[in-house]
Amino acid sequence: MEKNGAVLNRSLSGADAAFLYLERKEIPLHIACVSVFDGPIPFEEFVAKIDSKLHLIPRYRQIAVAPPFNIGYPTWEWDPQFDVRRHIIPVKLDPPGSEAQLSALAGRILSTVMDRRQPLWDVHVVEGLSGGRGALIPRVHHSLADGISGAALWNAILDPTPEASLVIGRRQYHVARPKAKKEQSLVDALSSAVQSALTNLLAAEAGVVGLAQGLLTGRLNEGLEGLAGLLPELAASAERFPFNRPCTGERRFCWTEASFADVQAIREATGTTINDVILTVVTRAVARYTEMHGQSVTDRFIRMVCPYNLRRDDHGESLGNQISFLPVALPLDVADPQEMLRAVAARTRIMKSARAADLVALAAAWLGSAPPPLQALFWQGIPLIPLPLPLLNMICTNIPGSPVPLYSMGRRMIASYPQVPTGYELGIGCAVQSYDGKIFFGLTSDTDAAPDAHRLRDFIRTSFAELCRAAGLKKKAGPRRPRKPPAQPPVPVTPVAPAA
Repeated sequence: MEKNGAVLNRSLSGADAAFLYLERKEIPLHIACVSVFDGPIPFEEFVAKIDSKLHLIPRYRQIAVAPPFNIGYPTWEWDPQFDVRRHIIPVKLDPPGSEAQLSALAGRILSTVMDRRQPLWDVHVVEGLSGGRGALIPRVHHSLADGISGAALWNAILDPTPEASLVIGRRQYHVARPKAKKEQSLVDALSSAVQSALTNLLAAEAGVVGLAQGLLTGRLNEGLEGLAGLLPELAASAERFPFNRPCTGERRFCWTEASFADVQAIREATGTTINDVILTVVTRAVARYTEMHGQSVTDRFIRMVCPYNLRRDDHGESLGNQISFLPVALPLDVADPQEMLRAVAARTRIMKSARAADLVALAAAWLGSAPPPLQALFWQGIPLIPLPLPLLNMICTNIPGSPVPLYSMGRRMIASYPQVPTGYELGIGCAVQSYDGKIFFGLTSDTDAAPDAHRLRDFIRTSFAELCRAAGLKKKAGPRRPRKPPAQPPVPVTPVAPAA
């Protein structure tokens, strides 16, 4: 937080900076969601509400400034021209305000790269939805937050009760209008580069020590023994799936939802995890999608990458990226849903026991110990290097959300569909989030690489219903659309004048 005028300027981490280096038109790198409410969100009052909370997240008033020649990592600097109204944009849908229109709007918003001359976040306030509903589409650049911290920040903007969401306090920050600052000096940039290299080198050494301790205690040995059994499929050549094609940057976004109680019931009945259930549903859906495109799934594995939270104590309150990635190869030719779930659970358990995510984090730390200019060249050059085969096929992330309802301006959030960025040759990405008794799937797709991603969405519904039946759930499973709420009168809100 900002206390007593303290300055929060600091260098980005290597992971944060990588998202800036890697981004281009074909690869917009922001995380987002489409949140639907049971009534319209009053725009002016919403702007005042967010403005009253920005002192809690001062990084949202800073811009990323690159040093000369990328000698060091970019630093966060106060935006002397900050205006909250540049970041909160009103949008009105034409009648009838359908779900398809909202989906198309989200696709257009997700296709644009954020302006780096401003703080890297925005919120589109959508009105005109059918049934008198409202929607918010917030975006945060991946250099600013990962999925865990991004969700926590969004929860900070929302409130746990309708009464609290109507309270608008005074603005508690001041926008300084200093004279133009000189660029970061070469000496400062070099000092930052040396410090960041040492930090990453220490992190890499700590990772090596941790892995060595795991070997000595025997915990890692069990995982490595299981990993040996997976070597044939892990060593097999990666294959392209119908959606592994060059991306243009034009995005589509579609979604579906299911009962979280059903997911928990499957987990308890099978002794697996929530993430295993999700990966099983998505993998079976990918198998159907692949067959729909005329490709065989026999003896084929999809290389899925799951973001893995490295936080231990702060539950996402800290900003920046503190994630690694858990790679796993999942079979597509298992016909029985429960057998597929067991196959997925076995593979994720082995990869976790072998500490595959820690190995990825260790590699990232070694890369981070390289001079920042080399890191910038590495990340900027990746999209320009044609590979004969993809290193991975798809990203699937599972983000825990609030188990209780959240509110904005007196309106209850009834759905929240998460988005994960995709690009390069990853034509589809899947993000999943739990919230208020439901689980929400969001599919981000490139319009050229996967123009029919909505079919994968439909296959997710089918695969989930099949898994529910196979697990012996009594009630009929599957997504349930929320009832359209009756039209409600506007909520009266009286904002408090902002501080000068």
